[in-house]
Amino acid sequence: MTGMTGTTDMRFPEGFLWGTATAAFQIEGAAGLRGPSIWDTFCDTPGKVYGGHTGEVAADHHRLWRDDVRLMAELGLGSYRFSVSWPRVLAGGIGFYDALVDELLSYGITPCVTLYHWDLPQELETAGGWPERETAYAFAAYASQVAAALADRVELWTTLNEPWCSAFLGYASGVHAPGRTSPADALRAAHHLNLAHGLAAAALPAPARTGIALNLSAVRPLTGSAADLDAGRRIDALANRIFTGPLLHGAYPEDLLADTAALTDWAFVRPGDEALIHQPLGFLGVNYYTPAVVSAAPDGTASPREDGHGGGQHSPWPAADRVAFHQPPGERTDMGWSIDPTGLYDLLTRYAREAPGLPLLVTENGAAYAPDLHDPARIDYLRSHLAEVHRALADGAPVEGYFLWSLMDNFEWSYGYGKRFGIVHVDYETQTRTPRSSAGWYARLARTGVL
Repeated sequence: MTGMTGTTDMRFPEGFLWGTATAAFQIEGAAGLRGPSIWDTFCDTPGKVYGGHTGEVAADHHRLWRDDVRLMAELGLGSYRFSVSWPRVLAGGIGFYDALVDELLSYGITPCVTLYHWDLPQELETAGGWPERETAYAFAAYASQVAAALADRVELWTTLNEPWCSAFLGYASGVHAPGRTSPADALRAAHHLNLAHGLAAAALPAPARTGIALNLSAVRPLTGSAADLDAGRRIDALANRIFTGPLLHGAYPEDLLADTAALTDWAFVRPGDEALIHQPLGFLGVNYYTPAVVSAAPDGTASPREDGHGGGQHSPWPAADRVAFHQPPGERTDMGWSIDPTGLYDLLTRYAREAPGLPLLVTENGAAYAPDLHDPARIDYLRSHLAEVHRALADGAPVEGYFLWSLMDNFEWSYGYGKRFGIVHVDYETQTRTPRSSAGWYARLARTGVL
């Protein structure tokens, strides 16, 4: 049988994990059942979030969770990656996740728990947030509390989701909560997020498989010139190796330290920190949406990417003032992100080489499109990226599963409810869920394993 491209249909291995992913703040609502997070504060700050939208109701998952789990089962999903709300646990809400795990298991759906998806309790931000070392220890205590409640039934754990965003969008560019604009604080935050991972990973009991979900960047120099290659090196250090250095190799890269020396002396990295971060990983999670195309900036300044995350007045790239970002030609999603599925292949095969034998999971991949129920563009996006996952598997990358972002439409951070990633449409007025065409397509893939 041949597919739309005229190539033979691709079969994924038996046992390949097919799932979807969500995050607590983006879908739960439950504003009265948790303490305030940095995202509640950010939403309440005029001009920070599109339309003045908030996460107070979101997709109302805190009331509709049983219906949502039943929908996952109808779609034939093998796993569900969800995050636990740290402010909700502090308010005594761990019972919600205890019941959710039981419900998932009753349908044969493997829970994959993410401990942190950006909703830092506001009280910890008031005390200094991620730039302060004590936040990492607070996270470890919280991780131990969640593990005590769920680890008897949950095997797959993700400590942090996209710590790059938490550090650099939250503390350097300010386009995410808490909205601060200090490049030096962003570097401190990145280290303390790494430290939080190490402390939490050490606290999770065996036989838990503990990983981390990194939004690793497929960095593409615009040309092969020495200047453009150096721009690519600088961004690779700030996007990728600032995390994978200590996580996979037990040390920060020397070129990263040199590039950022004018901002910090890295004295906040204490003896033993890098070894503590370098915990054994059960898997490495790869989140991928679009590549980063970079060059040397001719005028010595950073140029903004069209998604607002490339540079400009407040750049999320400390010490990248000589780098320009480029939007390649071709189709884009509703986020304005260029579509290049080969970036996913490049990342999977890169880390298969860099960390031989370490299992890989695609912990997020998906696309925002118009709210229509018939969404062929999303299906094409998913098919093309999954073809690259299959190609990586064929070339020896140990990819064990794929989590589509997202199960349902949700609160898309600073974009509010203006962007829709879900394979299930949500009517925010009625909270009615309606599977899109992509949901049916993905359900068939999950059942058959054939692309």
